[in-house]
Amino acid sequence: MIVNYHSDAVAAKDAVAAVERAGGQATAVQADVRDATQLSSLVKTAVTEYGGLDVLVSNTGMARPTTLAEATDEDLELHFAINTRPVFRALKEAVLHLRHGGRVVVISSGATVVAHPGAGLYAASKAAAEQLARAAAHELGPRGITVNSVLPGATRTDALQAQMPADVAASIRSQTPLGRLGEPADIAAVVAFLVSDEGAWVNGQSIHASGGLF
Repeated sequence: MIVNYHSDAVAAKDAVAAVERAGGQATAVQADVRDATQLSSLVKTAVTEYGGLDVLVSNTGMARPTTLAEATDEDLELHFAINTRPVFRALKEAVLHLRHGGRVVVISSGATVVAHPGAGLYAASKAAAEQLARAAAHELGPRGITVNSVLPGATRTDALQAQMPADVAASIRSQTPLGRLGEPADIAAVVAFLVSDEGAWVNGQSIHASGGLF
């Protein structure tokens, strides 16, 4: 397994250690997936070190809340540069390198389902990535390759805890039937199913993983 990271080498090292404790093999590779050359090199490293490519999970994302009235062209470009273009390029790499029966999962967002003030650019860029995944599901299907998107609800990541006010988090918990925020492990479990043999018949879907929030 290749664990890609942009800047947080410590988190990447922890992920590698977790894989190894579970009996697997992993390598941390730093690459800015906004750069087509670095993304291509990242995939080729996986092919070289592990003999091929079976699973590709695209988990890039950023959000800079702004109303449409206040948004600039630079804001638009930034969201699509991080949330959409890397997915497009990753899917192109999947076409070239994924073996028969491979799996692709794109991490999208519940923002594409439920509108929030200030999240228009983020939602639009994630929705575009979802549509690329749907198209890829049809194009790669003849090779037995599935492509799906996962749409997390509010998930208790470091970024969310740093940005979300406590009262907003409490409101989301109260609106969620399961009465809590999501955990990274909740989303990982959905991804694990989709890339497993048991998930082989799920294809071209946008899977809601929100505890019932949407």
